[in-house]
Amino acid sequence: MTSKSERFVYEDGTALAAAAAARLITEISDAQNARGTAHVVLTGGSNGGALLKAVAASPARDTVDWSRVDLWWGDERFLPAGDGERNEVQAHEYLLGALPLEPERVHVAAASDAGLDLDAAAAAYASELAAAFGDGPTAFDVLLLGVGPDGHVASLFPGHPGYAVTEGTAIAVRESPKPPPERISLTLGAIRAARQVWLLAGGEGKADAVAGALGGQDLPAGAVHGTGRTLWLLDRAAASKL
Repeated sequence: MTSKSERFVYEDGTALAAAAAARLITEISDAQNARGTAHVVLTGGSNGGALLKAVAASPARDTVDWSRVDLWWGDERFLPAGDGERNEVQAHEYLLGALPLEPERVHVAAASDAGLDLDAAAAAYASELAAAFGDGPTAFDVLLLGVGPDGHVASLFPGHPGYAVTEGTAIAVRESPKPPPERISLTLGAIRAARQVWLLAGGEGKADAVAGALGGQDLPAGAVHGTGRTLWLLDRAAASKL
């Protein structure tokens, strides 16, 4: 089952981040009320980081039982632990370090110095997903995605081999068009199994990608959707070519 895209346009990046943060806090609480826990997939990049900072600053932050939240990442850069370019390092700096999370529920893809090669690290992340979801779909409650200027999401790039993979849950990405060249990413199939997929885009540099994806171009950003809802959360600059 797929969901029709919904668009929400905000005045600027600050308003976008604040609105997305408020929506995320509400959805986490709703998921916990419905199912006891909440599975959330975080994203990096400027808009993903702004959202995390907005959650950290929100007075409603403490309405969530963070001990019953499982956190994942849509992709991760295969770099040494503690490297500032890793999405999980940035997330801890912006938000996670201030939350009473259960460490075993923060699901981090292996770093490049963890003793695993790239393929083994991707397989380990897939195994962790299987342990959480069993043989069923990766039914994340909310999956956040930043949209790149070229229309990529997670580490699925237009025309790149990883974009064509729909089976399985996590893959190794080599020769990424954007550095660093080695990454771990959720597959298109794993993303499409989420209950809600939210695409975040802010700034004029994203306007062509947003217009292309929503206009039917063959771009990863246009190929993702949630089973329940698919939200495009944009600022006016990113939406300017719609």
